[in-house]
This record gives sequence, C-alpha cells and structure tokens, in this order.
Amino acid sequence: MIHLSIQKKLQGAEENMRLEAAFSVKEGEFIALRGKSGSGKTTLLRILAGLEDAQGKIIVENETWLSKVATLPPQKRRIGFVFQDYALFENMTIEQNLLFVQKDKTLAAHLLELTELTALKNRYPNALSGGQKQRVSIARALMKRPKILLLDEPLSALDPQMRNKLQNELLTLHKEFGTTTIMVSHDPSEIYKLASRVIELENGKIIHDGTPKEVLLKTQGSQKFSFEGELLEIKKVDVIYVAIVAIGQQLVEVVISTNEAKTLKTGEVVRLSTKAFSPTISHS
Repeated sequence: MIHLSIQKKLQGAEENMRLEAAFSVKEGEFIALRGKSGSGKTTLLRILAGLEDAQGKIIVENETWLSKVATLPPQKRRIGFVFQDYALFENMTIEQNLLFVQKDKTLAAHLLELTELTALKNRYPNALSGGQKQRVSIARALMKRPKILLLDEPLSALDPQMRNKLQNELLTLHKEFGTTTIMVSHDPSEIYKLASRVIELENGKIIHDGTPKEVLLKTQGSQKFSFEGELLEIKKVDVIYVAIVAIGQQLVEVVISTNEAKTLKTGEVVRLSTKAFSPTISHS
C-alpha cells in the first residue's frame, strides 16, 4: 500500500545528519517507529503527511504523493495525524471539534461512543482531562476515515492507567476502521502491545525492521529475558552494590559486582538479561 524511499538533511544528534529511509507498508499494518530522540522518527511522519519536504518517492495505492516533479498537498492526502499536544479548537465543543473535520453526525456519534465521550460531547476542551483530550484528538483524526493514521507519541504525557486504557481503545479503532497506522513511541510495552511491526531508527538510518519480538526481545544464547533501561543510581548496601534501573515506567533493583560498579555510569543505557530465572505472574 505504501512505498516510501526518502532522503532529507536535518539537524539531529549528530551535526548535518541525513535521514535516509526506504520501506513498504502493507494495508492494515500497525507500525511502530522507535529510536533515540533526534533519530528522525517525527520528521519521517511529517514527510509522509506532507508537512515537510524531502527528496525521493512516496507512493500510496498507486497514487504519487512525492516525486521529483510533484508533491501532493497535505490536504489531499487521506491522513489522520494525532499530535502529542492534542491541538484541539478551544472555542468548540467536543462534538464540534469532530464535525469541523467532516459534517457526518452519524460517524461522530459512533466515534464518541467508542471513545466513551458521548456524555461529554457538549463540553469544551478546557473542561477535559488530558486523557479525555487525547481521546477527542484520536476520534477527530478518524473523522475522514483516513487511509493512514499517524501518531506522534500520543500517550506519552498520560498516567499509566489512562495510557493502558487508551492503548486498548487505539487497537480497537485501528481494527474497526481498517487503517494503516504508524506510531512513534519510546515505550517498549506499548510497542509490543500495539504494533505488528517495528522499525528502529538511529541517526537517520533504519537499523532494525521486524516483529516486536524480534526487535525488542534481544536475547542471546540461553538468556531468558533481556531489557534495556536507564541506569539511575548505584548504591552500596552493606557489602554489595545495587543498581537502580528504569525500564519503561518501572524501577528495578539489580545486584552488581564491584567491577561493574566501577565501570558503569549513571545516566547510560544498560541491558538487563538473565539465564536462570523462574518468573511468577499475579494480579497487581
């Protein structure tokens, strides 16, 4: 459905970084873009939406969106874009925000019901919580029944409980509307839960492209678990050293050796893995 091959010079983690990406996306896929800040993820979404220019080609269902000779304007691309900052019209009610995109009251009512906003349809954005605003933003993006839904870290500012709820709603909407969804996210659990495929960028280049299991669960040999996290602190407890590592939204304590305590530095990204581990699962 989507064939993309683009190049663009931009400022990233490295000076004069060049974004070079080429991949195809099947209709109905849920793609997650991951990578460090400045690796080119959001720029890639904006190029696909027509909000930034680039060199190369974008072809969607045999329609050329970008080429050497022509660029399809953003308003002619059937795309829904959900930003991190909601971007709602503050002087319009929730229902009016949806109907501004498309005068289809039946579809608006259906989306409000799916996102559990029907009772709030006459409220204004300033009377809503962050989670409610983001639901309005997602529903509004679907009012044109877009071919492609682009999500730029839409849930990152929400608390874990609301984030989990909206993840479920996103998956429901993705399946019901049959959209091809491309989402930027830094949350491994969110990516694993939602995406059917993960594309990882580093300094403007694609370094991994595979299933969430292939990209996120990087184990070697007899390792059973392997996770990446930020090393927050190393502390000495009696005669042992303990490392505090942030993995997603969880903090983990790990006993480390004296040598590791000397060589590891707080703030760096580390990988936790284990070979002999018998996990238990219980209700939280």
